[in-house]
Amino acid sequence: MENEKMQVNFAPGITEATLRVIELHEENELPVLEPDKVELAGTIGSVYEFLLKRISEKEQINQKRCYILVDREKMTLKLVTNETDSRNKATVRGELKYYPKFLEFGINTSKTWEPVQLSKFFKMNRAFFKDAQYNMELVTVLKNFKASIDSKVENSRQDNGSRTDNYSQVVNSNLPASFNLIVPIFKGRPAEEIEVEIIADVDGRNIRLSLCSPGAEVIVEEERNKAIDEQLLLIRKLAPDIAIIEQITMKSVKKYWKPVLVVSAFFIGNRVFNHINAWLGISIIMLTVAFIVYNIIKKVENEKKD
Repeated sequence: MENEKMQVNFAPGITEATLRVIELHEENELPVLEPDKVELAGTIGSVYEFLLKRISEKEQINQKRCYILVDREKMTLKLVTNETDSRNKATVRGELKYYPKFLEFGINTSKTWEPVQLSKFFKMNRAFFKDAQYNMELVTVLKNFKASIDSKVENSRQDNGSRTDNYSQVVNSNLPASFNLIVPIFKGRPAEEIEVEIIADVDGRNIRLSLCSPGAEVIVEEERNKAIDEQLLLIRKLAPDIAIIEQITMKSVKKYWKPVLVVSAFFIGNRVFNHINAWLGISIIMLTVAFIVYNIIKKVENEKKD
């Protein structure tokens, strides 16, 4: 240690102090830490955006060591990089999510509304109606919901054991058959015009309304596949050597399980039948040989007696 001058200031009343100097011979190194895991999640375009910015980083994106899983039922794309390196593996998940306001309407779900409750909701979401004037009229109709119920009950029993038990109910209300909405169904996708039907469930004084749209269900199926296929096309152009794997979904299993079962049963039955035929053929041959041998032995014994 080089000689250095040092000035020490004492507190009042202190006349002397002991100074200790510790010299470190080893370098104080920082601890070695494991790399942080990269696990990202975002919209359906996240995988493509990640590849677009990182494709030039050869250490991170080796196309032969990456793959993408496609789950159309869950509407997701999942990119896995450095697949065999647990320390440097990264995952990026893109998901096609429903537009929040579309979910709030509860279309094609088990969600039900009271008429007054639905009128308030429609009033606060006028922006999604094709015609604002019609929205106001619909709100008024729901606030002043009227329905006439005609019920008929027939219940009889005969001495010979015959019985009749019928109940019929006819409801006439001031509800319109349907109305039109203009609303995005998925995040990041354009708004769609859909026709929505109002379904009434009347049980005495208890009235519940639900919203149904066959057209929205068609759009969901079409847009889901369209959005995923658009992303896969972009990814294939950008990184053609990344393996893209379509996952088996429950829908596809339900769709093809009967044909697969029939084909499997045919092949299994064919193999069993072939085995039975083989054993049957061997048994017939053995019985024939035994019969011939028996006749020869019997003939020899008869000749000896003669």
